[in-house]
Amino acid sequence: MQERFAKLILDISHHKVDKLFTYIIPKELEADIGLGQAVEVDFGNSKISRKAYVVEISDSTDIEYNKLRYIKGILKSQRAADIKLVKLALWMSRYYGCTMSRAISTVLPVKKKVAAILDSYVYRNFDISKSDEITALLKKKRRTSWIRLIEAFKDNEGLTFEYVKKVLKISPANISKMQSEGYIRLESTRLYREPKFVSKESTYDIELNKEQSFIVESFKNDVKERERNYLLFGITGSGKTVVYIELIKHTLSIKKQVIFLVPEIGLSYQVIRQLSLVFGDRVAIINSSLSYGERHDQFQKVADKKADIMIGPRTALFTPFENIGLIIIDEEHDGAYKNENMPRYDARRVAVEIAKLHNASLVLGSATPSIESYTMALEGKYKLFRLSKRAREGSSIADTHIVDLREELKQGNKSIFSRKLGQMIADRLKKKEQILLFINRRGYSNFVSCRSCGDAIKCVHCDVSMTLHKDNILRCHYCGYSMHLPTACPSCNSKYLAGFGIGTQRLESITAKMFPSARVLRLDTDNAHKKNNTDKILSSFENGEYDILIGTQMIVKGHDFSKVTLVGIMAADISLYTSSYNASERTFALLTQAAGRAGRRERHSDVVIQSYKPEHYAIKAAATQDYESFYKAEIAYRKMLLYPPAIHILSIQFAALSEEKLLEFEKKFIIKLSAAVKEYKAIITGPVTPSVYKLYDYYRKILYIKHYQYDILSEIKIITDSIVDELNSSLDIAILYDFT
Repeated sequence: MQERFAKLILDISHHKVDKLFTYIIPKELEADIGLGQAVEVDFGNSKISRKAYVVEISDSTDIEYNKLRYIKGILKSQRAADIKLVKLALWMSRYYGCTMSRAISTVLPVKKKVAAILDSYVYRNFDISKSDEITALLKKKRRTSWIRLIEAFKDNEGLTFEYVKKVLKISPANISKMQSEGYIRLESTRLYREPKFVSKESTYDIELNKEQSFIVESFKNDVKERERNYLLFGITGSGKTVVYIELIKHTLSIKKQVIFLVPEIGLSYQVIRQLSLVFGDRVAIINSSLSYGERHDQFQKVADKKADIMIGPRTALFTPFENIGLIIIDEEHDGAYKNENMPRYDARRVAVEIAKLHNASLVLGSATPSIESYTMALEGKYKLFRLSKRAREGSSIADTHIVDLREELKQGNKSIFSRKLGQMIADRLKKKEQILLFINRRGYSNFVSCRSCGDAIKCVHCDVSMTLHKDNILRCHYCGYSMHLPTACPSCNSKYLAGFGIGTQRLESITAKMFPSARVLRLDTDNAHKKNNTDKILSSFENGEYDILIGTQMIVKGHDFSKVTLVGIMAADISLYTSSYNASERTFALLTQAAGRAGRRERHSDVVIQSYKPEHYAIKAAATQDYESFYKAEIAYRKMLLYPPAIHILSIQFAALSEEKLLEFEKKFIIKLSAAVKEYKAIITGPVTPSVYKLYDYYRKILYIKHYQYDILSEIKIITDSIVDELNSSLDIAILYDFT
């Protein structure tokens, strides 16, 4: 019989071995080895067996037979779900240009051992009618503690292990001995560490409207024939979650599992309440606020087949379900779905691949779809569903007012509140209605500057101004470094230091002074990091304990506050002035989502958008919640300036602790790369200095390479790797790739 060969990727974190190695498949293992299978092999001169994954199987090889080794064995502990995740890792390593080991650690993170919590019971193993006879026998043997348990069984067939041990005072040794002699039996049930959330009385009894029913029935019919990808484009308050629930019901009815992604922790709580109400304990959750034990047990629920639904951020994608039928990505436009570390994957693109592996359906949902997703829908790559009406009877889009802050200043109003917004806040407080105030910047002041020399106090590790917080602490919002506000300027020793700009903390302070009768609450990442604090804050506001909620984008995504009739957007154009090509898209999405928090019930509602640039197309479109007009303007801009989705971009960031070495590398790198990729006719921009030149003590430069074909960029990335290897023999440069 002819030998068969397997190409393997070693589970070793080094780019020099991030390539395929060919091994011979032993005859006795041929039936057990398939793609994604974990195996043991000898590698190099090491006597220690290495773990590897099968990524290709063939009947022939170009390598000389006498140079090949045999696979030693398979790792039988590997789960079926893990094999699919290994296949996913292989795709990620190729698509995102990272090492296979990095991809493996992303989809199969190393899990620490966590002791299981067991609920143990002691049951009698004898006929209760014989208890007196047994008691008499035990008296002769002077086993008084045993008698106490026999007597206790007269009223209870079973007792908790803790009760027997602590109340009846029977030692574990005696319990074990009674079991071995057949008097009792022990049974244990695993308990899962469950996250605690603030409960809210609610019921799920909703009749679908025509639009919602059409979507659900279309989905069911599609599933019968073939799986596919969808974009659910529904205005704020149109009832996307209700549709999700019905799709989940159908998926579970055909014995498949569901992954439900949310961009932030704050959104997961509301979703969890709604889904738990319908599906009970079949729901598992994962997020960064959970303890390690809680995270471990949530995945264990999946492994034990006690959960069919996993809710969480992008990492929930890698839940080891064996038969996924549906992946939902709520608020799909959100930037949180892009991973900032290698591999710099986009959860939406990875979800497409997971859906292929499981023959599952993918549903992307948003009131403000990303430009890329909406383009895919228009091109027919996603099936487009629309929800054009508010789901709740009587609710309607709020009246929106744009205030030009330039005019306010001309008329002598230097307050952060425009006259219109100030008047409306006072009116709502009289009516006992609630208010949301949104500003996309946390802290007390944007930066602290010296009025003598003009220098701002910067982070020692990053080339950015530090943000002043209410406790007189300066914090870097990039690396986390903090320091007390100095008494004098570090540059000129002047005592004239002052904070400039405004963040959530200062807005909270000013609001409390302007409206002293108002109960003011704040939510941002500074006070949300404590365990369950986000849920507590949102629940207290939802229950009417506060009048005004101030916050960053955490308060404007997906929440349904029934008593909110006024939303104030303090500085709508903050996000317009970032260096990203999608700054207008982010601004439009934030403003639209913020405006959508009002008008959820029958009461008249208003939105006030304060801006220094009210004529910008993103702000004007957000005010009317007109996605179509925004999309037309934005896609024209993207096509003209060659930005995604009109073109693909490979960004190459190189960084060094030494500025001198960075500049030397930059000069040599661009010469070699330009010559090597000339034939590809790619568009090369840079290297340019990013908006933050120094970050975490590293100096940085970024090079952008554009091409209409993604595969070409992948080839250029391989060429880049070889150039970097050559130059890094003398220069210590860190490289980070990002495909867009």
